[in-house]
Amino acid sequence: MSILCTKQRAVVPPLAGAMGGEVSHVDDLTAAEGVLASDPRETLVVIGADVDLMEALDFASVQRLLRPALGVVLLRERLEVSVLALAIRAGVREVVPESDLDLVAESCLRSRELSRVTPDGVVIPAQQSTEGKIAVVFATKGGCGKTTTATNLAVTLHAGGANRVCLVDLDIAFGDVAISLQLTPVRTLVDAMAMDGQLDETGASGLLTRYRPGLECLLAPVEPGDAQQIPASLVTDVLRVLRRMFDYVVIDTPPQFNEHVLAVLDEADHHVLLTTPDVPTLKNLRLTIDMLDLLSYPRDRRLIVLNREDSRVGLTVTDVESVVKTGVAVRVPASLAVPASINRGVPITIDQPEHRVSAGFREIATRILAGAKHEPPAARRGLFGLRRRSG
Repeated sequence: MSILCTKQRAVVPPLAGAMGGEVSHVDDLTAAEGVLASDPRETLVVIGADVDLMEALDFASVQRLLRPALGVVLLRERLEVSVLALAIRAGVREVVPESDLDLVAESCLRSRELSRVTPDGVVIPAQQSTEGKIAVVFATKGGCGKTTTATNLAVTLHAGGANRVCLVDLDIAFGDVAISLQLTPVRTLVDAMAMDGQLDETGASGLLTRYRPGLECLLAPVEPGDAQQIPASLVTDVLRVLRRMFDYVVIDTPPQFNEHVLAVLDEADHHVLLTTPDVPTLKNLRLTIDMLDLLSYPRDRRLIVLNREDSRVGLTVTDVESVVKTGVAVRVPASLAVPASINRGVPITIDQPEHRVSAGFREIATRILAGAKHEPPAARRGLFGLRRRSG
């Protein structure tokens, strides 16, 4: 049974229908506390838009400590960034418009799924949980297909629900994951700033946008200027929490070395380095490899991927390996089916799973599935002097 708290009788039937299952209606949060006290199995409270915001936040803050498995979904007449930040900090799992019944239903479903893996009354230390793997897709030249590779890699690792996967768009200024997957970015990475230093699994779950069951996305900010607000330390905290929540975390990156990318490279188990068969991109890959060596990243984390391989451009795999002075692990052929799938908003590994491009992405996933677990790196020299890992 779930609890719906609102004094507006007219909204009870549609909201109860969206929540699904058996719903207990109460008029205020005091009554909700009474229902919770009588039944420790309750895992969901939906608070209506008519309930005072501060009362709702106080309720969520208290219940977060008393009942870690309880999910609180807060309904508002309209979404406001300031309210969202306060709600996440208080432990509210979702904030959604009361009029959007489809979104209410999705939020309740996500909250119930999280409750099923959160033991009530027991806080599990992070070090006792099984940590997943992190794969970062990177290239220092734009247009190499990073987002396409990252989205298809995430879908392939997800394997129809066999693995829990999170796709993170770390191109915080010009991210394309949302538009590539036709997602609406209600919550983004910038919303994690409200929990800086206090981020946990409950808070992180409120930042995610679902693509498919078991495949969540942490999207890039959409407002101009938001990218400059996000510190690299927050990116590190987010990834460490996501590692505890998912089997695999796949990260799309901007085409440059910066502190955010370096934070990701520190945390990642696999560095998927992309190139295409053209001289400028190969030059950039060679410089990237030299930079990773200079920063003392282990070479066994690297996976060189030749994307858009095409014999008609005049460069063979041997030519590529000669230029970058390292072996190509995976070759993904060029095909007009890829831009066609992008324009449809459906990854080619879903749209055409038997396509030879899809086979290339599966090969990347196979290499990652067979890889070693994460081992924290030692201190390493940064771009501007000695930079040490924290924690």
